[in-house]
Amino acid sequence: MNEPTAYNRPAGHAPAAVEVHHPTPIAPAHSAPLIPVQPGTIPAVASVVLPDGRVVTGYAIEPAKPEPVTHKPLVSRAAVNVALGGVGFLAVCGGLLLLTTFITALTALITQLITLAAVVFGGWIAVQVFSASGSGGNTFNIRKAVFKRNHFNG
Repeated sequence: MNEPTAYNRPAGHAPAAVEVHHPTPIAPAHSAPLIPVQPGTIPAVASVVLPDGRVVTGYAIEPAKPEPVTHKPLVSRAAVNVALGGVGFLAVCGGLLLLTTFITALTALITQLITLAAVVFGGWIAVQVFSASGSGGNTFNIRKAVFKRNHFNG
């Protein structure tokens, strides 16, 4: 009894109400009246006589003119940009090379100054040590001393 019908409704039920839609007619658009426009110049009518005597008359058609060819540069912009980038890179590398050369020279100069200071200061100390034995200074004559009960008798 509840088997679906062809419209997927159970048997024994009333069909649903049907709605009918009628399209609304569109009113025709009224176009503006056409005004004849005269061309600036009327092209000349050409007549050609064929070899068999027939005459063909018509308007002369000008051949299509190709657009003027633009002048292309000999070298593309991309190539120029790459070349300029390379020149700039070489300039930077040259500057870095000069900078590292300057740092290396400065390091060598500082090393030589430290070595020179060590040699000069070391020589001055050596002169002071070895020359003190022959001149100046205090001379101590040690005699036979007697110690009695932690008292020095000299």
